[in-house]
Amino acid sequence: MPKNTMPVLFIGHGDPMNALWDNPFTQCLSRLGSSLSQPPSAILVISAHWLGRSSQVNTTDQPETIHDFYGFPEELYQVIYPAPGAPSWAERTAGLSRNIKKDDQRGLDHGAWAILRHLFPKADIPVFQLSIDLPRPLHHHLLLARELKPLRDENVLIIGSGNIVHNLQLARTGEYFGYDWAIEFDAWVKSRIDERDFMSLVNYEKAGKAGALSVPTMDHYVPLIYSVGLADKEEPIEHAYEEIVYGSVGMRCLKIGK
Repeated sequence: MPKNTMPVLFIGHGDPMNALWDNPFTQCLSRLGSSLSQPPSAILVISAHWLGRSSQVNTTDQPETIHDFYGFPEELYQVIYPAPGAPSWAERTAGLSRNIKKDDQRGLDHGAWAILRHLFPKADIPVFQLSIDLPRPLHHHLLLARELKPLRDENVLIIGSGNIVHNLQLARTGEYFGYDWAIEFDAWVKSRIDERDFMSLVNYEKAGKAGALSVPTMDHYVPLIYSVGLADKEEPIEHAYEEIVYGSVGMRCLKIGK
């Protein structure tokens, strides 16, 4: 693997309020951002909050900060992440796969900017996103991730932003614990990652009831598949952060590569 290959991140982004909070999770994000050996030329985020019936990259020059949530303190709606867009990189990405289309309107959703505020607080690195074609099976996303690998050798940082465990119907906001099934599934995923058994992550139903409860919908799980799909065979995978909050939200974060 070339020495200048950019790492890949998976971030369990959790509560949008993390954009404003100073806590062990956001401090981990700050450390991850500063741990890179060189600044990325661009950042590609695959977020649980841009879903559709196709895979698209946004080619906007100045993507707006999308506040795609409701019921939060007014302070959160005032947050702006003014990073420039990356239209040339978006064009390059669309050229890597016939499955990727282009969108010239889309901004940055909170799956991107809420974590980037801590990873790269200066907002001076161009950012673009890839949407999730939600009806597609997980194996499709694993294969599409592999088509994106050339970007890593071109100094593009790719980030999957979701949550391995994400069941908001059973969440207990403000309580910092994990249900037994959430802890079980998070540990199962960790062991599959450590064994580099990524196909089992695609077939997460193998985890039984714990998997069904942890992944009631695919949106927040798919970004993990992109991140592990971008991993080379021998490069290290670091579990940068581990926590279950609200009973049923997993905050596990990964750094793939050095």
